[in-house]
Amino acid sequence: MRLKLIKQGTTYDFFSRWKIWLGISALLVILGFVSFAIQGLNFGIDFRGGTTIRTESTQAVDIGVYRDAMTPLELGDISITEVFDPTFDDDQNVAMVRIQAQDGQEAVTPETILAVEAALQASVPDIKFVSVESVGPKVSGELIQTAALAVILAIGAVLIYIWLRFEWQFALGAVAALVHDVILTIGVFSELQIKFDLAIIAALLTIVGYSLNDTVVVFDRVRENLRKYKKRPLNEVLNISINETLSRTLMTSVTTLLALISLYVLGGDVIRGFVFAMIWGVIVGTYSSVFVASTILLWLGVKRNWDKPDANAGNQYANIDA
Repeated sequence: MRLKLIKQGTTYDFFSRWKIWLGISALLVILGFVSFAIQGLNFGIDFRGGTTIRTESTQAVDIGVYRDAMTPLELGDISITEVFDPTFDDDQNVAMVRIQAQDGQEAVTPETILAVEAALQASVPDIKFVSVESVGPKVSGELIQTAALAVILAIGAVLIYIWLRFEWQFALGAVAALVHDVILTIGVFSELQIKFDLAIIAALLTIVGYSLNDTVVVFDRVRENLRKYKKRPLNEVLNISINETLSRTLMTSVTTLLALISLYVLGGDVIRGFVFAMIWGVIVGTYSSVFVASTILLWLGVKRNWDKPDANAGNQYANIDA
């Protein structure tokens, strides 16, 4: 017996309440902007600056032991990661301890570094401190600019790609969905004050790719059905296309979410922020592919005379009903 999330031949009308869906999206986008303006983001060490201590010991790295040793120092954001390298010896266990810069300081003070080393030494007697490096606010500011530029360029590349592959109406619909997903993800991180670091930027770019993949699948079917059903109104063609791809869309999203939820529960503190961003991104990306990108396409209309271009006929557009 095959598992089916959606039965075949569905006829859901996704555009009967299109104003409600766009209204919800617009409200969430506004809330995201307001939260960002009032609270800002809880930047991690990558964007705020701080100090990285590289440690080495013969004992296996236990991140929980390291974190418990430093908790009484109340240093704020602390990131501990184990370093794996095939060139390391069997008894060579390396970790990176990253401590955020304290308020009003460009880097962690020497006294704080000594306190951290003493706390770790008490828990892991044979630990050695190989190197200490600091990241100042100037470098952190450059990272913020570079990260923002990466997201903007990714969305710009998507605009050009969809424009060349389909039509400009499809491109605007896809980009509107991507911007919607990015803004909502940044908004939820601002509202919940979850740590925002370079891993979250990687998640944002992954979300852009995931959402785009969903949108292109729907748009491909729309283009096929526009040629197949030349006399039907655009909203009917879009409904047919979304219903035909709905099973694939939901199955992909659910299986992805199962893996991500497992990682969120079992993956530990280090990747929890990244996984949360991915879970949220999959949900809003699936939603935007159906209710944002397609609705924008319906609102803009699309020409229906691809197979028989006629210079005198002009473009035929099917616009959304009021």
